[in-house]
Amino acid sequence: GKGSGKGSPSDWAALLKSYGFTEEQALAYEDNPMNDLGGLASCKVPVFHAIGLYDRIVPNEENTYKLINNYIKAGGIATVYPMTRGEQKLEGHHYPIEHPERIADFIYQNSFPVKQIIDPAKYHMIRSGLGNSYLKFTVEKKGTVAFMGGSITEHGAWREKVCKYLRERFPDTEFEFINAGISSTGSTPGAFRLAAEVLSKGKIDLFFEEAAVNDDTNGFNDIAQVRGMEGIIRHALESNPNMDIVVMHFVDPSKIADYDKGVTPVVIANHEKVADHYRVNTINLAKEVRDRINAGEFNWKDDFKDLHPSVFGHEVYVRSIKTFLADAYSGSDTLTKGLIRPMPAKLDKFSYSFGEYVEVNKAKLIKGWSLVENWTPGDGLETRKQYVNIPALIAEKPGSAFSFDFTGTAIGLCVVSGPDAGIVEYSIDGGPFRSRDLFTQWSSFLHLPWYVMLDDELKNRKHTVVVRMSPNKNEKSKGHACRVLHFLVNH
Repeated sequence: GKGSGKGSPSDWAALLKSYGFTEEQALAYEDNPMNDLGGLASCKVPVFHAIGLYDRIVPNEENTYKLINNYIKAGGIATVYPMTRGEQKLEGHHYPIEHPERIADFIYQNSFPVKQIIDPAKYHMIRSGLGNSYLKFTVEKKGTVAFMGGSITEHGAWREKVCKYLRERFPDTEFEFINAGISSTGSTPGAFRLAAEVLSKGKIDLFFEEAAVNDDTNGFNDIAQVRGMEGIIRHALESNPNMDIVVMHFVDPSKIADYDKGVTPVVIANHEKVADHYRVNTINLAKEVRDRINAGEFNWKDDFKDLHPSVFGHEVYVRSIKTFLADAYSGSDTLTKGLIRPMPAKLDKFSYSFGEYVEVNKAKLIKGWSLVENWTPGDGLETRKQYVNIPALIAEKPGSAFSFDFTGTAIGLCVVSGPDAGIVEYSIDGGPFRSRDLFTQWSSFLHLPWYVMLDDELKNRKHTVVVRMSPNKNEKSKGHACRVLHFLVNH
């Protein structure tokens, strides 16, 4: 009744009471289904809407026309059938149904009475369940949920809808959601940024982790994939043994190709090995998407479209994750008593399980390096927002050198690799100099955050690394630059 419609004062009062809204809050509320049609439209769910043209109870201008306009703009299929024949009653709101056989035909033509849709649960591995987070959400009525991964997590509609599901599943729980997704990052970066970007926020109750896409596309080998993922999971559980963890394997074309050959993608096998060792849950969305494509439910080119999923692709992801959550929160014994997890021995003794950032101002400058307090590129190329306007240790000429003292089993550099990225040479504890090319396949058009491990099999004691810029460079690079944003140390 806030426009031309008559409204219902008693129902409006009930709405304000039910939601705890003020009048202003209710009118400003934007989470109505009419404003969230993208998922439905991406699945091409057709709408058949019968209306009376002169309905003064539910005016078309404020309801039907807005709905249909929003739906069509989102890519949805909509048919509006004005019912104009016969007597219009109740101020145009009641009318005879014309040609009911056309409505029946519409329902029949858009139904699949014998089509068997694949069950998402087939791709879920519930190892330790979610009993601890369930108790936290239902007894303490507080919960902290963190998401870590690459761009599909950082910009993920799936993540936002999972947050919404949890709020609706536990309406009396006060949630804090942490988005630690960063484009271009996989498990090695995750292991070193976990402490600062997730664990520093407080006790995490439910943790979603994904790295299979970037671990693969960024060229991390088998050993690094295990050390990175084990580093994340073990460090997370050391911080809170009661943390519930869900590792997700997202899809890309190479994973589909592997499954089509009857082969489990190497990165998924490695992450599963770590997950099984620590008894944490996994969701294999890569295999699920591949199987659904092969079953004819949709296709990659027109529907899912890319490893950065379309709106439809995010709907596939969120449907599977919501199914997992619903099943895991559905009344097993662990939901009433929780679960105590013993910490197993490490899979790999050199895993990055106590990885962290160390500030670049800890370096001892020898020649040619400078510390810039708020680095940002001046060439106008794209960046990742988390890696600009922060301190950077910078050199742009061959021969520039610094040293850095650290204690631990691994040392690495978090650099931004742009079009002038050079080659670093490094020596640990006076040993022979080795070299690493910092230029990547993306460096010509992006200042890419790049995590370079110099050595990760050291004795756990004090070490000194000397880093200098080589006179050599990649033939595609424009210079000899290195910009270090963080030292990576595994204690």
